[in-house]
Amino acid sequence: MGLTGLEIFKHLPKTNCKKCGFPTCLAFAMALANGKTSLDNCPDVSDVAKEALSSAAAPPIRLVKVGSGDNVLEMGDETEIFRHDKRFNHPTVVAIAVNDNEDIDAKIDAINGLAFDRVGQHYEVDMVALVNASGDAATFKAAAEKAAAKTQKNFTLVTADVAAMEGALQVLAGRKPVIYAADKDNYEKMTELAKANGCPLAVKGENLDDLAELVDKIVALGYRELVLDPGSRDTSKVLADMTQIRRLAVRKKFRSFGYPTMVFTSKDDPQEEMLQAITYIAKYTGLVVLNTTKKELLLPLLSWRANVYTDPQKPVAVEPGVYEIGEVNENSPVYCTTNFSLTYFLVEGEVDATRIPSYIISVDTGGISVLTAYADNKFTAEKIAAAIKDLGMEEKVKHKQIVIPGAVAVLKGKLEDESGWEVIVGPRESAGIQKFAKERFA
Repeated sequence: MGLTGLEIFKHLPKTNCKKCGFPTCLAFAMALANGKTSLDNCPDVSDVAKEALSSAAAPPIRLVKVGSGDNVLEMGDETEIFRHDKRFNHPTVVAIAVNDNEDIDAKIDAINGLAFDRVGQHYEVDMVALVNASGDAATFKAAAEKAAAKTQKNFTLVTADVAAMEGALQVLAGRKPVIYAADKDNYEKMTELAKANGCPLAVKGENLDDLAELVDKIVALGYRELVLDPGSRDTSKVLADMTQIRRLAVRKKFRSFGYPTMVFTSKDDPQEEMLQAITYIAKYTGLVVLNTTKKELLLPLLSWRANVYTDPQKPVAVEPGVYEIGEVNENSPVYCTTNFSLTYFLVEGEVDATRIPSYIISVDTGGISVLTAYADNKFTAEKIAAAIKDLGMEEKVKHKQIVIPGAVAVLKGKLEDESGWEVIVGPRESAGIQKFAKERFA
């Protein structure tokens, strides 16, 4: 269990210098106790105090890295139970299982193809989970060689057989895969392998009590780069276990559970498997291993992950400026919208579908939508007119016409006065742009 705010306060310099960003040393101590800040933010803390406070200074959930070089995935380092309190830091790693006795080439090719670009975001599956389904060490090593040659993605190596794990690590140790898994029967040898190769070690328990006991044994052996699997596979049980682990780690500072978690889906039906994965991503899982490679199911899953791990206190925005859609020229239409990501990409998609080369001005509204920005005086005639001038639109087109969203038609008169441009009121919804453009610009 971690130190309380008052216990931490006793070790601080008590100068209330505010260099840490907090008004008093007591406020800093309370924030540190709750995992809201780092001890490094106090410039005057003594070395003796640092040592005494090392437990409180550590994040409630340890940061664990998978991979090497430029291809590193991070898990853990989480401080919140509820996303709206701050944010979740490291998106759940999504892995696809590949059995060592199946068609490795075909499965890896399918995994490599699971990459998507949507509303300006790039999504892809992160990892291959190579499973020793054959039960044979030589087959597992051969599968590791074949998989390593087919993809640059990170790996989880799944076998309880120490000899099979040793063989696969001869191939993949340089990529720092997750070693899955240490259990009550093999944890000493698996820990030796993890330490020798500098790889994260998954710890699998039969239940939460068993998991905590096993973690403590491995930590006593001097290794802390751990990922926790409570062993449950039923959806409701996994949900309960992941919630308990997160609460105990964050609220109670229970160090035995202060590590990222992982789980395997268990449903045979791909749609039911996706529902499991969605649940696990929402409830704190650091790594989820699936079986399906169906693109139509993985795109919504990865989109869901992106939404869960956005900062709820910061709107998703595109860079303000002017964007060229197609081979624009001096006669190209000019559209105007906000820099809220979803709004912009909806407009961009519809404008692109018109097949009429066009400009889109994205006005800086702090990343909020058209009507919200208008109500908050962030999407005004003055701001749009300034954007037209600052972006040099009069040098780009000769017609001096701009299309504004129909929802803010009220801006027409004032914008014409401010800019000297003719203002065309467009459709209220982006779905109407294609018809509008065909009638107006084709």
